[in-house]
Amino acid sequence: MARLVGVELPKNKRIEIALTYIYGIGKSTSGEILQKTGVDPSRRTDDLTPDELQKLRSVLSNYTIEGELRKVVGMNIKRLMDLGNYRGLRHRKGLPVRGQRSRTNARTRKGRRKTVGGKH
Repeated sequence: MARLVGVELPKNKRIEIALTYIYGIGKSTSGEILQKTGVDPSRRTDDLTPDELQKLRSVLSNYTIEGELRKVVGMNIKRLMDLGNYRGLRHRKGLPVRGQRSRTNARTRKGRRKTVGGKH
């Protein structure tokens, strides 16, 4: 099993897809990385040579990924909350940040429903 930047890449998947298991790398970035290294995107993770893995590691070192990216995103959210602007307040309250409706829906952000007794 190939290991890059602390992430175990899944066996027997195309390397183009396997790279997307790394936080911060999507399909387009994956293709860009493979083009830079000269690795065939249709190759399977198991079939990569140690030399190709080393090339991938060297190219990946130029990207902000995994723990470093999580830290940057966390700092950005914390900055918004410290400023106390609208987006920061929504983050603080655990409500949708990007203008979605929250009277109904928004269960993912708000959590399970708390039943409130009706009027008699």
